[in-house]
Amino acid sequence: MSQVPQIRIPATYMRGGTSKGVFFRLDDLPEAARVPGEARDRLLMRVIGSPDPYQKQIDGMGGATSSTSKTVILSRSESPDHDVDYLFGQVAIDKAFVDWSGNCGNLSAAVGPFAISNGLVDPSRIPHNGEAEVRIWQANIGKTIVSRVPITDGQVQETGDFELDGVTFPAAEVPVAFKDPADGEGAIFPTGNLVDDLEVPGVGTFKATLINAGIPTVFLNAAELGYSGTELQEAINGDAEALARFETIRAHGAVKMGLIQDVAEAAGRQHTPKVAFVAPPASYTASSGKRVEAGEIDLLVRALSMGKLHHAMMGTAAVAIASAAAIEGTLVNLAAGGGKRNAVTFGHPSGSLRVGAEASLVEGRWVIDEAVMSRSARVLMEGFVRIPGDSF
Repeated sequence: MSQVPQIRIPATYMRGGTSKGVFFRLDDLPEAARVPGEARDRLLMRVIGSPDPYQKQIDGMGGATSSTSKTVILSRSESPDHDVDYLFGQVAIDKAFVDWSGNCGNLSAAVGPFAISNGLVDPSRIPHNGEAEVRIWQANIGKTIVSRVPITDGQVQETGDFELDGVTFPAAEVPVAFKDPADGEGAIFPTGNLVDDLEVPGVGTFKATLINAGIPTVFLNAAELGYSGTELQEAINGDAEALARFETIRAHGAVKMGLIQDVAEAAGRQHTPKVAFVAPPASYTASSGKRVEAGEIDLLVRALSMGKLHHAMMGTAAVAIASAAAIEGTLVNLAAGGGKRNAVTFGHPSGSLRVGAEASLVEGRWVIDEAVMSRSARVLMEGFVRIPGDSF
């Protein structure tokens, strides 16, 4: 029987917002994995423990959910206007692929702290006490993110009293601003409409806001789907028929947004677009047992990621929510009561979140100048990950 020794790779396991992922410095990866391609994908899948037909990722660092099956590769930026280049890979759980088609907004909050602690930011830009502004180039979508990282005695401050619904313990607040967050070079509304009729053969025709901000997202009205908007994970994820319906809607939304040419391609692009449904405010009990009162929120939002209802809210989807809410007439804006607004507080399965965005109409096209939200981040473990030497 052949025996191939394991290799070890410097890595850091971090929480960012309501997600967790394995962070690497580009230069620490084996040479074959320093460039895009099969070797890199195979290495990251083995680190996370995919593909796993049991969908548990027992033999890897993944946590068997879309929120915990994530990888990040960072390097000093080649641009003088940025400090660090950030590449995000969403690893499928039961399939052999890594989706590079979008960003992770939650892990974006961990990029600045990691970059500072790992020497990727010029020391002259880091105060002894205060906030360090980290200029991040998001390589997946070609956009700028600006993170403000708290610094105490020259070190990243991770502890604090900032509470984030969906995260059990408080930590230091990390404000994150997504500049001009439309994914890639496309229009914010790929169809040119604030609301479309999305025809889904065999399922129905739904009013939909198809927006490309933070991450391409298909917003639907909860009532048209037979939901209230107060659903928790088990109400959706325990219903195989509902999940199949959402995936069909997502596939047809992707075609209408121009992300794919045929619905069959959606299976190979699980990370984008996202599907979310919205409703006016209503009181409910969050998954933690916390009571969320209708008077405390502007609207309800539930979103699916990698085929399952998310336990809280993806950071990039929160950017999409903020952006859509800022533009009068979208389904998100109407669910929040309509009118002009630059911030909303929305209810999600784990509680609520406040997000803001500034929108402007330029030569007949909507532009999001920036979207802002606060997250937190913390190093969970650092050292080395190990994988069999023939994994890639």
